[in-house]
Amino acid sequence: MAERNKYPGLFQNFIYIFLFVTGLAFAQVDQAELEQNQDPVVFINYEGPQSRIETRAQIRTIGYGLGLSARNGQTSTGAGNRYFVIHSVSPKDGDKLDSDIFGLGVDTGVDHIRNLRTIIQGYLEGAYDYSPEDAALLARYVTIYNAVYRGNQDYFGSRYKQAVVGYLSPEKAGISIRFDEWPGQTLMLIPLGPGGAGSLSAVNTSSLSDSSVVEEMRRQEDRGIEDRKEMVDLTEREASEAEQRAQVQREAIREEERRIAEERSQVNQERNETAGAREETRQELAQGTISPAQAEARNEEIDRREQANEEKSRELDTREENLAERREEAGQTEEFAEQKSEEAQQQREEIAKDQQEIIIEEASRPQTAEAGILGGRIEVQGSSVGRLLSLQPGSGAELKRSPLDTVNLRTVVMLDGKILAIAGENRGNGAIRLIEINGSSLEMVKQGDIDILEGSPLWVKGNDLYAIALGGEGGSQSLYLARFDTGLKQLARSTVTVNPFASVIFQGDYLATQRTDGSPLLLKPADLSEYK
Repeated sequence: MAERNKYPGLFQNFIYIFLFVTGLAFAQVDQAELEQNQDPVVFINYEGPQSRIETRAQIRTIGYGLGLSARNGQTSTGAGNRYFVIHSVSPKDGDKLDSDIFGLGVDTGVDHIRNLRTIIQGYLEGAYDYSPEDAALLARYVTIYNAVYRGNQDYFGSRYKQAVVGYLSPEKAGISIRFDEWPGQTLMLIPLGPGGAGSLSAVNTSSLSDSSVVEEMRRQEDRGIEDRKEMVDLTEREASEAEQRAQVQREAIREEERRIAEERSQVNQERNETAGAREETRQELAQGTISPAQAEARNEEIDRREQANEEKSRELDTREENLAERREEAGQTEEFAEQKSEEAQQQREEIAKDQQEIIIEEASRPQTAEAGILGGRIEVQGSSVGRLLSLQPGSGAELKRSPLDTVNLRTVVMLDGKILAIAGENRGNGAIRLIEINGSSLEMVKQGDIDILEGSPLWVKGNDLYAIALGGEGGSQSLYLARFDTGLKQLARSTVTVNPFASVIFQGDYLATQRTDGSPLLLKPADLSEYK
């Protein structure tokens, strides 16, 4: 998933460095919290071909649908065996938090943190109306936060309400760094803030970006600078939104105070008028200018006016009590705005220090333009499966490591200016396919469409590739010899099934291999038809 960079210009970088060199203090990280999380958070994903490729939009839709259900009032949504969300909101309990609990059931197929973050992004867009950029940022923080506090019941118990903690268990709370431990063992917490849908504070960003999370991000090679900058931006916008909300609250309070004062004056005036009317009635009755029946009728009308006036007075008392609550709420909003402003300032100081240290480190690092030698490391003992490396000529020191860890190293070939190989595994959405690897990044840039037999060699003749493929008319487990071009497109496939341990020998216009029963088979190299 592409990472958003909202600060590409030199001006923003100058600002961050300037904050450092002007002597701003660097906030200390809570070491007690960090001692619980010594192992760095590096997500281990499935890297290789996929049996089913979904677009980013399709993946996002999974979360977006869950989010819409939550926004429409459902406290529990999704399927327990796949993706589900529990919206846990309960009465106030000190400063403890409510939370959305995002679960991965036993049948979930997500195997890369990039795709999981896209699902969470979709949820935050659907549930709380975050922009795609803000939702993507929060999704990245959600996964790191839940990995940092994985299984930490003491932490969750101290920060979240009992209603939230009741859903958790040490083996499921948070998220593992290993993709194969996600299904059925993941309950990620999304801490909720004071705002609702449409507010930048719907999610509690203070918790997501606490000292332990930031320190974890600082362990990254780039110290997580860009994501941290984006969080500063979001935090500042939260502060601005809260300041505006507090201003609106204060103006509404002043207007209500004015109205209450006016209406209270009217109540007092009515009280004086009804008292005068009652006294006048008493005097006129005593003087005989009105009859007892007329006096009784007047007094009944005065009683009604006094009763209505007392009801109005009680209403004003209630409104004044509500004003006290609203003043307290406005005060809390102002405090929240100040808190977010202080957080943003502190984060800027920390980023400025880190940027300056990076500049110093890069200046002291020896520069080399030496090209690396393509090599590999076996990572699955007892097999040839591993990952490609870029090695320093001469010393063989590792310069770069491929994220792909499912490459059959015996099949790696350099052909037609490309690095080609067989890679992958038959698990979940994984597949074993022909792939092309970028020579600079050592990342997979393309995969074929045909499933390849696990352990199949890769034979080369000219610019053609040959491998043992699965499927065809004989069923999904039948094996055929297939011919591919360097674009990974299948050009031909044998009509005769072959042995899983078949060899391939090219001799002029002949290709010699073996049938399923091990007997010899002669094929034409171009169309793989059988010689008869």
